[in-house]
Amino acid sequence: MDLCRFHYCFSRIIFFSGIVFPVMVASIGVNYGQIANNLPLPENVVPLVKSIGATKVKLYDADPRVLQAFANTGVEFIVGLGNDLLGKMKDVDKAQTWVKTNVQAYLPATKISSIFVGNEVLTFNDTTLTGCLVPAMQSVHTALVNLGLDKQVSVTTAHSLAILETSYPPSSGAFRRDLTSCITPILNFHAKTGSPFLINAYPYFAYKASPKQVSLDFVLFQQNQGIIDPSTNLHYDNMLFAQIDAVYAALAALGYKKLPVHISETGWPSKGDEDEAGATPDNAKKYNGNLMKLMSQKKGTPMKPDSDLNIYVFAMFNENMKPGPTSERNYGLFKPDGTPVYSLGIALSNGTFSNTTSFGGSSGSSYTPASSQGSSSTGYLTISSANTKRYPLVGPERVKENKEAASESRKGKIFQCRNNFKGVLGLSMKSLIVLKRWTHNSIRV
Repeated sequence: MDLCRFHYCFSRIIFFSGIVFPVMVASIGVNYGQIANNLPLPENVVPLVKSIGATKVKLYDADPRVLQAFANTGVEFIVGLGNDLLGKMKDVDKAQTWVKTNVQAYLPATKISSIFVGNEVLTFNDTTLTGCLVPAMQSVHTALVNLGLDKQVSVTTAHSLAILETSYPPSSGAFRRDLTSCITPILNFHAKTGSPFLINAYPYFAYKASPKQVSLDFVLFQQNQGIIDPSTNLHYDNMLFAQIDAVYAALAALGYKKLPVHISETGWPSKGDEDEAGATPDNAKKYNGNLMKLMSQKKGTPMKPDSDLNIYVFAMFNENMKPGPTSERNYGLFKPDGTPVYSLGIALSNGTFSNTTSFGGSSGSSYTPASSQGSSSTGYLTISSANTKRYPLVGPERVKENKEAASESRKGKIFQCRNNFKGVLGLSMKSLIVLKRWTHNSIRV
């Protein structure tokens, strides 16, 4: 398709492979994690978020410093309620207190559009935690209703692709049978309240696990033959869209065809250990840059061509205190000093280039690290697919605790994992074998 034919509402230019294309930049979302002791003050993050054209930010808590810093900026927020609070949130009074303190207090100056209650709870294999999830979501929603905020703030939860049992072909996507009884009440909640289904999807894991079988071009949105879903005859030229449509198929199989799917996390590391294939700055640039280019085209997936792509890139910064392999600390678009890890090459209408300058932009503000005291954005997990053990910190614990746990992780005593290997594509081993045959036969590798 001739990119020059795209209509656009924002005057922007994107540079890809040295070619200039005028395009419409879609609403980009970014994850803002803070498991680090050297990150900038939130007020210094505002120009960086704007520099990449992002209009949406996802927090893993409701950090008051961040919410205050972004007041009157027009940036839309999803705030998180940690897994460690789910038990308390079953009580509507406690949920209402939390909403008043962490959401209502910042409205309307800071635009908060959603609360995600718990992160990847169903794949923790913790029945107590799982049993608290839906009641907590219901209590938070009831609190919003009581406060008259339910029309502007939705309630949801984020899932790992490990909740899928099969994902190939996309049309055969299905949830794990052992989780169906847990997922169905969540889907009922979404259907009744109109909130989206959030999924964290990382094609990087598929490539890392089988670099000889999985085409790098296919996972990086580069030109490739693509694949045909034999059941629907739909053509897929990238893995992320195949993953998203597998989720749509799984929802449809349970009778929820109309639920919107949002990608709450996706990204690519710029650095990794020797055994972490593909973790390079060039591949990270291609993945995130091409993803933004694809979003600018304002078209959906093959299965849902008319549905908007709501995607949050992971992540804003490299976070030096995350445990696990090297890749865990290198998903950021920016280094802590505000310089880009690599250039995305998005030029704004004023002629400045996104992701190419350090803090402040035209404002001239200087870099100031945020104090590690009281940092509370530790409510999310690392995203390695290497192990199945879970890192225990899931709520607003202090950075000191994170540091201690990270130290233990490096000693091999604890290791936190967001997605086990089965969750890389939401694949069963049977599906993995099919995928290898599929990619070998259908894609040039």
